[in-house]
Amino acid sequence: MSHHLVRLLLAAMLGGSVALGWTAYRIWDTGTRDERGSVDAIVVLGAAQYNGRPSSILRARLDHAVGLYEAGVAPWFIVTGGKAEGDRTTEAATARAYAIRRGVPAGAILFEDQGRTTWESLRNVAALLTGQGISRAVFVSDRTHMLRVLRIAADEGIDARGSPTTSSPTDSTFPNRVEATIRETGALALYFLGAEIR
Repeated sequence: MSHHLVRLLLAAMLGGSVALGWTAYRIWDTGTRDERGSVDAIVVLGAAQYNGRPSSILRARLDHAVGLYEAGVAPWFIVTGGKAEGDRTTEAATARAYAIRRGVPAGAILFEDQGRTTWESLRNVAALLTGQGISRAVFVSDRTHMLRVLRIAADEGIDARGSPTTSSPTDSTFPNRVEATIRETGALALYFLGAEIR
């Protein structure tokens, strides 16, 4: 009996290691692909802001997205993200103001300002896109975040592609990228289990 149990445990450990390795590979691989093309909207995933001042992570995402808008990738520019307890404003409002300062017309910007997690934001974005008659969108976030973003977007019925920023501090160094990959591996597991983290 103990012999069979040991074999089962070893098989489970091997299977788990293979699954983790494959997920990590998929996270890194997806983060290297820039699928920009002619779409209907550019969607920027929210990140921390400080009383209306975007964090370095949010700024990196916005700078990349503004570059896409200036290149004519899409006519609509969508910003996302609610606010944490104690915040005076939302991530979406901060992102919108920053994009306008960078030259994106206010009339071209739509926003989702209720979501506090990737899942919540993308569920709201899906409804926003449907309401605007928009079907195709390119999503902007960090490289390690892109697989989860695109997986959730597809599950919400969005024709989604990714264009990750390469200047985010979350993966600016190899140790940072490894740490972010580990976090995203856990976040994907939680998503498939029906839970969600930021």
